[in-house]
Amino acid sequence: MSGAPLAITLGDPAGIGPEIVAAAWAALRHTGRSFFAVGDAATLAATGCEVRRIATAADAPAAFADALPVLDLPLAAPVTPGQPTPAAAPQVIAWIERAVALALAGEAGGVVTAPIAKATLYEAGFAYPGHTEFVGALTAATAMRGTRGPVMMLTARDLRVALVTVHAPISQVPGLLTQAKIVAAGQVVAEALARDFGVTRPRLVVAGLNPHAGEGGTIGDEETRIVAPAVAALRAAGIDARGPLPADSLFHDAARQTYDAALCLYHDQALIPVKMLDFWGGVNLTLGLPIVRTSPDHGTAFDIAGKGLARPDSLIAALRLAAEIAERRAALVAA
Repeated sequence: MSGAPLAITLGDPAGIGPEIVAAAWAALRHTGRSFFAVGDAATLAATGCEVRRIATAADAPAAFADALPVLDLPLAAPVTPGQPTPAAAPQVIAWIERAVALALAGEAGGVVTAPIAKATLYEAGFAYPGHTEFVGALTAATAMRGTRGPVMMLTARDLRVALVTVHAPISQVPGLLTQAKIVAAGQVVAEALARDFGVTRPRLVVAGLNPHAGEGGTIGDEETRIVAPAVAALRAAGIDARGPLPADSLFHDAARQTYDAALCLYHDQALIPVKMLDFWGGVNLTLGLPIVRTSPDHGTAFDIAGKGLARPDSLIAALRLAAEIAERRAALVAA
């Protein structure tokens, strides 16, 4: 694949991020799009991976087959696998900021982020619920065509799910749902399906909030008050959208063939089917941004960090998807 190399951040250096970044490089070093790590070179070298410090992103492709290129932004002090510390948080944040800046400048073809530990970052004053919102804020001032996100999407095999609310307590979800939020998320998803996945006429389904999608208002009225009007608004805007539909019937094999993405209303409604379908290969991506951003669909796994047990499957899938989307976007610009 041609184009600028991808930038990959290490996530929490005490988690499995460094191990899976090293393992992903070993698996992909002779194939696919080149990438470089933004993080602490010493931490990566400690995994046994051959690393090469680079001065610029443009240096990565020439080094990629022989060593993992690293834009070295060192930690203030070494970390111990499995022992997260808020002292590392400023560099974890700086790695994300640098990778996003490189993507905005066109020096990186996209950003792939290894898992962060939100609690540790919060202790250091991090003001965002997670990667999705932080990357959204970092790119907010950059102009783009289409509806602005960020909207979180998860993919696994033939399933794509997007979220209207993300990291919100379940008790708060009904109060957070609005027609405007559902419509905006649906517009972002439809545009991304066309631009980033090459779906000519995107088909969306929208899940209900309550059992049986509210059963005509007898088991909750959010569907009739909020969701159904939002679906009608999406259809009026020319988007092929259906719903609200009972969430318990949306994800079996036959149902998945009837839509290109499902719009879900809260976190577990979307993530449970993804992880049931392909726990190791799921990918998280952020839609509605001027840059490409993906990540593995799992956490830091501090309990197995440094033990040689971490699997890089999801990170490899995230790298491949980022490369595919970057290629599609580049082709659209060229056309």
